[in-house]
Amino acid sequence: MTNNNCVNCVPTGFPEGFLWGGATAANQVEGAYDEGGKGLSVFDVVPFVPKDERSEGFDLEPTAEEIDAVINGTSKHTNFPKRRGIDQYHRYKEDIKLFAEMGFKCYRLSISWSRIFPNGDETEPNEAGLKYYDNVFDECKKYGIEPLVTLSHFEIPLNLVVKYNGWLDRRLIEFFTRYVKTCFTRYKDKVKYWLNFNEINMIAMSAFVAGVKTKELASDVNVKQVTYQALHHQFIAAALATKYLRKIIPDAKIGLMLARSLNYPETCNPDDVRAAQEANEFNYFFSDVQVQGKYPNFIKRFFADNGVCIEKQVGDDEILAEHTVDFVSFSYYMTTVATADPKRATPLGNFAFGVMNPYLETSDWGWQVDPVGLRTALNDFWDRYHLPLFIVENGLGAYDKVEADGSIHDDYRIDYMRRHIEQMKEAVKDGVDVMGYTMWGPIDLVSAGTSEMSKRYGFIYVDQDDYGNGTLARSRKDSFWWYKGVIESNGEVL
Repeated sequence: MTNNNCVNCVPTGFPEGFLWGGATAANQVEGAYDEGGKGLSVFDVVPFVPKDERSEGFDLEPTAEEIDAVINGTSKHTNFPKRRGIDQYHRYKEDIKLFAEMGFKCYRLSISWSRIFPNGDETEPNEAGLKYYDNVFDECKKYGIEPLVTLSHFEIPLNLVVKYNGWLDRRLIEFFTRYVKTCFTRYKDKVKYWLNFNEINMIAMSAFVAGVKTKELASDVNVKQVTYQALHHQFIAAALATKYLRKIIPDAKIGLMLARSLNYPETCNPDDVRAAQEANEFNYFFSDVQVQGKYPNFIKRFFADNGVCIEKQVGDDEILAEHTVDFVSFSYYMTTVATADPKRATPLGNFAFGVMNPYLETSDWGWQVDPVGLRTALNDFWDRYHLPLFIVENGLGAYDKVEADGSIHDDYRIDYMRRHIEQMKEAVKDGVDVMGYTMWGPIDLVSAGTSEMSKRYGFIYVDQDDYGNGTLARSRKDSFWWYKGVIESNGEVL
């Protein structure tokens, strides 16, 4: 007799129904920034700046004067890559067909808030925007691809920045709630997996993604106070999104999305160990609130030490406690080495600071590659929360060479993906509940951080350069066929 409850039984591979796929963001792929009634979003006013013209520490945050210049047509910049993306607005059928050819089970995409409510504060939605996503979701259904939809992927309507200073104004909770209720009601029969805010912790590195003009506020107030007050409003809005999802689509699931930062101590010096522990705790803060429904004690200490006092309304604590997420999703690109000596910490890419890890290789953009860190991150998340986990971004930005015959031999990308998927599989064997894996950038797209096209992630090549030149033709890289085999075998053939 076989004992199905044997304590020695462990998973041998990915579960049936594992959600393999890829991930994009509307502001990086759609283009058509002025079509279908769409309003401007924050990333529509971020220009491309060549690497040799960027200042040290270039942070991509335009000032209020620069935003006004863009709106008034007097900006010195003319190249705004996120306005054109890769023209997926007109080519979504072609792209989704290519995803289906690879065998995608899931496609993570975002809805552009300013396509649905162009200014963000209207009372009625834009029907043309709603219809566009109807068409996209119908195309996914045609191929049996499950949409995983991010409600806010750094795409706050620009009007909410100019008029309200973004999420610093509590009125944005009302505007966001109206937006998400509109989406849930419209797409209740088409989407069952949702995410609230993409990489919600990025507000601590760049508050502009939440529409907060920190450059103008820095000389007048505590920037941390501004940042975390805006974040509190996002936390409340995220919890209310969970509340209304469960009312409107009871069988749907909603998750948080975190930019996972795993920090190692530089040495066994207790001060370095403590520095790494503090950095890891800080990363967990953003997910603790949404999973555990309350602010953790360690962040209260941080607030006290930094003069931060969160202004809450009556009922806020109850909203957070009662409407926690169903699963935890995250991006994973690199790990960081923490040091107790602030003079040794330097920018490492992807908004990370620390010291270089001598045991790891580095990408063309200075991001250190650490597949084993993914297994560690998965186990740490599982031990902390015991909720299903979803890796919704992981990939390699690299320079790709098109050969004379049109082929692209990206063995480096295959090697990167293989090693990370192997470690993800090891975590599954460890007993971690992993729902799926949507690699970042299954098709080349405009970089979020630098607005480049030359930083390529995709299995599918897009003929476009940093200045918008090219035919936009799509072609398959070697990695396209490799990933197709991975999905066909449910991760067994790597």
